[in-house]
Amino acid sequence: MTLPPLPDSAVELGRVAHDWREAIRITGEALVKSGVTQPGYTDRMIDVIEEFGAYIVIAPGLALAHARPGADVRREGLAVVTLAEPVAFGHPHNDPVNVILGLAVTTPESHVTSVAALANVFNDASAIPAVAAATTADAVRAVLGASQEEAA
Repeated sequence: MTLPPLPDSAVELGRVAHDWREAIRITGEALVKSGVTQPGYTDRMIDVIEEFGAYIVIAPGLALAHARPGADVRREGLAVVTLAEPVAFGHPHNDPVNVILGLAVTTPESHVTSVAALANVFNDASAIPAVAAATTADAVRAVLGASQEEAA
């Protein structure tokens, strides 16, 4: 299982967000900037949290923002955002969050395989702090085992 590519345009490090909505907007902007989604996908990621709660906070300090496949997803993709100061999403155990992964997929099957690949990465307890401390996109890719560009 491999992760979608993670170009520099999909990595935002040390950003400032005042609440979880702003953190998700930054993540959505990274997905748009990298050509993975259209802007409407960001609103759908926020809608998921408003409807289902903070279940996207999957580990202490880590949120996996996503929405269902839709017409606003151009291709499979991943974005990584780290926050200068963590924000609360409302999760009873895993707040506050300082690493947000944005995931966009084109099929339910690719959602399952991408989440499984991310779970393999974050089974290592050092992965979240390593991403949070990363100062370059290359450092983030090294932790995730992600490539920079799509294979031709």
